[in-house]
Amino acid sequence: MKAWQTKYASRQVLKPCAQTGAVAVEMALVIVVLLLMVAGTIGFGRAFWYADALTKATRDSARLFSTWNVSEINSTGVAAAQTIVINSATAANISPSLVMGNVLVECLDSSFSSAGCTDGKAPINIRVSITGFTVSLGSWFPFINTTGSINYSPVSLSPHTTMRYMNNL
Repeated sequence: MKAWQTKYASRQVLKPCAQTGAVAVEMALVIVVLLLMVAGTIGFGRAFWYADALTKATRDSARLFSTWNVSEINSTGVAAAQTIVINSATAANISPSLVMGNVLVECLDSSFSSAGCTDGKAPINIRVSITGFTVSLGSWFPFINTTGSINYSPVSLSPHTTMRYMNNL
């Protein structure tokens, strides 16, 4: 019995509180990576949300414009289609806000070339598109390129919807 006590008595037993500093250091290292992953998920989710909201806005506007009265297609139809896109984007809290200059409404011929919207002349197809809208992904998630510097380049979103003009009366 005495030999056993002598053998194990010489070993130093660490107290549980001596390990708490190591846990704090490990947690600090892991939390940085986890927070970057969460920030990246939020940033990409925001960009996908904006792209989806803008696509839905152009779809709703094209649906309205495809049934607009042909006698007023240029005088009131184009402005109404642009207003639908602006209102839908505003309702989805898109930031920065869209302006009329970001929304392009086109009347197309059978080859999908721009034919110009003219009152009294029915187009074959119509297209509603958003131009000049960018989202900065780097505001939430810092991207590091090959040189080691942080790159906050904006991503351009340009959804569009093309539909057949349905009111050919």
